[in-house]
Amino acid sequence: QVQVVESGGGLVQPGGSLRLSCAASGSIRSMYVMGWYRQGPGKQRELVARITNGITTDYADSVKGRFTISRGNAKNTVYLQMNSLKPEDTAIYYCYTESETYTYRQLTIWGQGTQVTVSS
Repeated sequence: QVQVVESGGGLVQPGGSLRLSCAASGSIRSMYVMGWYRQGPGKQRELVARITNGITTDYADSVKGRFTISRGNAKNTVYLQMNSLKPEDTAIYYCYTESETYTYRQLTIWGQGTQVTVSS
């Protein structure tokens, strides 16, 4: 069984920073994509950032220049460094991975989400 667990959310003032962490565990042969989506109050879930094959990164236009996604030394971890946070960044942030198991199943696994609130 494959699991994804996020941590690092919380309350921060506008202009502040937070770092989200995500770790995947289980019978994973390869993780092609790891990334973050978010869903704000009354909004649809949107892609925030993702990293493909440990190299290529993509960002939502709204976070470019403020957020940085990176893989950890342990290949099953990913981080999202969020700087210059704005109230509109308030959302539940979900980590996900597109992976292949040792039985060659292709899976998209989601974490439970972590709340980020940007407010004074």
